Amino acid sequence: MNEFILIVEDEPLLAMLLANCVSSKGFQSHCIFDGADVVDWVKKNQPDLILMDVMLPNCDGMTLCQEIRKFSTVPLFFITSCDSEFDRLQGLNSGADDYICKPYKPNEVLARINAIFRRIQNFSPNQTEIAGFVLNKESFQAYYKDKPLNLTLSEFRILAMLLSKKDRAYSRSMLLEALHEEDFDGLHRSIDGHIKNIRLKIKNVSHDREVIATVYGVGYKIIY
Repeated sequence: MNEFILIVEDEPLLAMLLANCVSSKGFQSHCIFDGADVVDWVKKNQPDLILMDVMLPNCDGMTLCQEIRKFSTVPLFFITSCDSEFDRLQGLNSGADDYICKPYKPNEVLARINAIFRRIQNFSPNQTEIAGFVLNKESFQAYYKDKPLNLTLSEFRILAMLLSKKDRAYSRSMLLEALHEEDFDGLHRSIDGHIKNIRLKIKNVSHDREVIATVYGVGYKIIY
């Protein structure tokens, strides 16, 4: 197992506990304690996954996530004591793939890490072109009208499901299945956050009509 995980946590004891947790399952890790050091390190070292606190010295996690999303789609999990629904949605809207609240169980963290690496491994190495979109399931890059969307892995997975069948509406529960998440009410809002991000990224590259429609009482679908 060669996956490399960056841990960004300003409390050294918690950082070491996380590092020991992931290393026990064969993952390599590196710890950073100051938000100001994160972006340059990520650019130089390209980790396979980032575990990041929100409250950090010199630069907060939300800002760091937005900066990282300008050049990388690396899976990023917030691990934080900021556990309100607003905090969760803000975290997902900033580009995070997952949001884990403290206090957390090490097995929960490992389960979510393993789940996202399984998603990566389960993608078949091919390319899909449909309705103006191009999805490369090997590089996890998505394009709309030849312009890169810079989606996170979760956003990519959701868009791929929406595009998989013409005119089909997908419920939030079905989209959670695409992310290999358990179905419970608290996570339904996370789907709304991901959809909001996808819509915004599409709008940023094209001024066409809305291509993701809300089907009231059901969920979402792509308008071809």
